[in-house]
Amino acid sequence: MSLRLALMSLCLCLQAGLAHAGGDAAAGAQVFKKCGACHTATEPLNRVGPSLMGVIGRPVATYPGYSYSSAMKTFGEDGKLWDVDRLSEYLLSPKAMVPGTKMSFPGLKKPQDIDDVITYLTSAAK
Repeated sequence: MSLRLALMSLCLCLQAGLAHAGGDAAAGAQVFKKCGACHTATEPLNRVGPSLMGVIGRPVATYPGYSYSSAMKTFGEDGKLWDVDRLSEYLLSPKAMVPGTKMSFPGLKKPQDIDDVITYLTSAAK
């Protein structure tokens, strides 16, 4: 039974990755420049916002040394992870998803930009 569960989990993970396989990491690096004043993607350093290095799969509001808003802590307190779908929704409208977040950025409006940034963040973590 555990082998079956492991195979099913692997299939779900692969499907999640393929759902955003249309992203372009180089284009995402360009779009990420909008985020770069507050975040890093390739270094474990916090700025105005937390480091996004390895954000995919990370529990919400847990990056060490960063002082998250109470809204973000509350949002993540039930163990939510930053998966591709959740990050896509957040990047579209951070304040709509987490009212009270400290993030002032209004969001990315183009779905392709969101896919590209997520592909960049995934590749930057490797």
